[in-house]
Amino acid sequence: MNKRIIWAAVIGLMVPYVGTLAWTGTIRGEELSYEQKKGVSGGRRILLDRSGGSYYMDMEEYLPGVIARQMPVEFEPEALKAQAIIARTYICRQMEAAGEEEEIEESSLDMDYLESDQLKRLWGSSRFPQYYQKLESAVKATSGMVMTYEGKCIEPMYCRAAAGMTRNGDFAHPYFQSLECPNDVEAEGYMQILALSKEDFAARINSIPQTSSSSRQIDPSQIPDSIQIAARDEAGYIEELQIGGYSYTGEEVQYALGLQSAAFTLEPYEEQIRAASKGIGHGYGLSQWTANQKAKEGWKAEDILGYFYKNITLLSE
Repeated sequence: MNKRIIWAAVIGLMVPYVGTLAWTGTIRGEELSYEQKKGVSGGRRILLDRSGGSYYMDMEEYLPGVIARQMPVEFEPEALKAQAIIARTYICRQMEAAGEEEEIEESSLDMDYLESDQLKRLWGSSRFPQYYQKLESAVKATSGMVMTYEGKCIEPMYCRAAAGMTRNGDFAHPYFQSLECPNDVEAEGYMQILALSKEDFAARINSIPQTSSSSRQIDPSQIPDSIQIAARDEAGYIEELQIGGYSYTGEEVQYALGLQSAAFTLEPYEEQIRAASKGIGHGYGLSQWTANQKAKEGWKAEDILGYFYKNITLLSE
């Protein structure tokens, strides 16, 4: 189970919400050589080690451009505050893992950051000042706050919408506990349906990287009779399935088929295979849709985080 959560975390960082842009261009701040970085004063900071040169940015100034990539700016202020704490916790956790206290290279974060020009294109120039101020306010209101468990920053996983319930964690992630998220069904894109020919389905499955013990190559003639769901978790996400006698994880098949979550079904449909998935993302940790609904009901960011991440401590560094 631990490997599955790690895989979900990695993929989750690689798949931000639809409609955002990849980062390009310049940043605020002075250009610095890598050798000069130790002489820069200030709090926690990000070294933007890009091809055009290395730059420093204060972590708190960096966060609005990260949150803009992770959560719709139209969401409630308390939900955005919760996301700010999530993003800050992730960065600080990466610093801990690297043995650093005050800085980390951007290339080590696997995070997407949007520049001002990109945000203007995303939101429109007229809305940019209002929206950016909203994100800055979320960061400032939670300045320095991180989530910890037993004295260390947690792995603050989140998804856009769960498939009705969030997922339990393993021994390394005891703060993930299954919770009902009934309103997530209202999230845009919650349900996804694809119809694939047997040939297309087999080709996509055969594109999954091979294992050391098996070539895992299937033939269209084996579809759909050889498909069998071997295990689902209590939240409805597939843990393991068999195709053509070979074993795959739910996440492997999810990404091969282009589905939005591993909570899916596969069934014959007019000489094709129909795949139907529920939810958006891996289902671990915070559901952004439910977090936003709770913010509308008057919940504070701290309460939202305490609901999704059990037995954590919020610290202000």
